[in-house]
Amino acid sequence: MVTASEPSVSFEETDTRHDEMHSTIEAWIDELVDDVDEAQASEEFQEWLNVQSRFHDYSHRNTLLIKLQCPEATKVAGYNTWRNEFDRHVQEGEQAIWIWAPIIAKCCPSCENSKSYHEQSDCDYDDMEPDEWSKGLVGFRPAPVFDVSQTEGEPLPELETAATGDASNLVRAILEAAETLDIDARLVPEEFWPRDDVKGFCKPQPNKGQPRVEALATDSDAEIAGVLIHEYAHALLHIAVDDTTERSKREVEAEAVAYVVGRHFGLDTSNSAFYLAAWQGEDTETLEKRLGRISRTASELIDAIDEGVSRRSD
Repeated sequence: MVTASEPSVSFEETDTRHDEMHSTIEAWIDELVDDVDEAQASEEFQEWLNVQSRFHDYSHRNTLLIKLQCPEATKVAGYNTWRNEFDRHVQEGEQAIWIWAPIIAKCCPSCENSKSYHEQSDCDYDDMEPDEWSKGLVGFRPAPVFDVSQTEGEPLPELETAATGDASNLVRAILEAAETLDIDARLVPEEFWPRDDVKGFCKPQPNKGQPRVEALATDSDAEIAGVLIHEYAHALLHIAVDDTTERSKREVEAEAVAYVVGRHFGLDTSNSAFYLAAWQGEDTETLEKRLGRISRTASELIDAIDEGVSRRSD
């Protein structure tokens, strides 16, 4: 596998860039499939999670591309965005980071293709003229962006996050996020805590759609926040999964989601370790679905918690 923390690819050839971006992502996932029981695979996986924590609203395919081209990136934007919105300029000689950007165009209500692809397809929809079609996502195209470290100019505005406040505010924001996430969450005082082996758990509730998350109310708000995030990940990922084998495989997903969300909010994740052997024998398509699920679930959690943080700062 590629050396940790070092850029390994670039996409400079215009004619082949589209295909190379696809093939590079597939090659990285193929290698992860082959080496899931190796320490290097776990390190590579954790490095991707680090990037995902900084770009939680990006797809797993885009964060993989960022990881492979500029693993230390913290904030990326297009050339004109840096110039027009932040009064910063890309430094001469800097190499672009290529990611996938959505193509939005008017698309057929039936086949959901743009006009040109619709005309080449077998779709016979003709109830509405193409000019009257609504706009939607019709594909993706390679787009160049640059990390802030590749630019110079005005300082970036400071963005207030939960990490800038105390952990008690974060705990309250996480508990408030439960309603948005459709989770029944509660803190339990030590004298009423039913288990000695864990500090949190998630369980289904009979005849109710909501999973219940309970966490031990310790003296450490940071610890409580970490436990709640981990159990929320369980609630979203596999509370309804009955297959025992699949549940054990999704345990790794839950740990990964908790790591991404915890890092995003400034919690200590230094003791995290990822043992990917549970995924051994899976094919590339299945593993990519897991990466996508980790990315989407972490983003959902971060967005829900951020809402609570925002309400508290207003």
